[in-house]
Amino acid sequence: MNNKRIPQWVISIMIVAFFSVLSVSGEAASSSILSRGQSVYVPVYSHIYHGNKEKPFNLTATLSIRNTNLEKDISLQSIDYFNSNGDLIRRYIQTPITLKKFATIRYIVKAKDNTGGSGAKFIVRWKSDALVNTPLIEAIMISTQSQQGISFVSRGQAIKE
Repeated sequence: MNNKRIPQWVISIMIVAFFSVLSVSGEAASSSILSRGQSVYVPVYSHIYHGNKEKPFNLTATLSIRNTNLEKDISLQSIDYFNSNGDLIRRYIQTPITLKKFATIRYIVKAKDNTGGSGAKFIVRWKSDALVNTPLIEAIMISTQSQQGISFVSRGQAIKE
């Protein structure tokens, strides 16, 4: 039987790394952003390119808007979809809608809809009468072709309070 001891300096590094991870995750969990409203930019890819000939690989995109508030509703003012050139393609809502506390809503851009291009984006505008947790807004892209599958997520970024 081979009884090799782990050097003390390796144990020390492991302990420091362990507590560093704990402190970072604790900070992330405790820092919430409060707002009364924002415009949020969400990158979306209707397709990506692959291979030497830059062949398009079409993707289905799901815009997910999650109200992270346990006690307050928020109002979605607009959900607009733009192409790579910044041209408005589609307005997903015509009038404001209420997203109930802790609720989620989603909007789909089908894989066959390549009008957005590889630089498509959503602008989601929301507001609230009170200071609330900001919603979690993400785009999830997914597709399969032949035996190839791909999926990834892009998170929205507030561009205006």
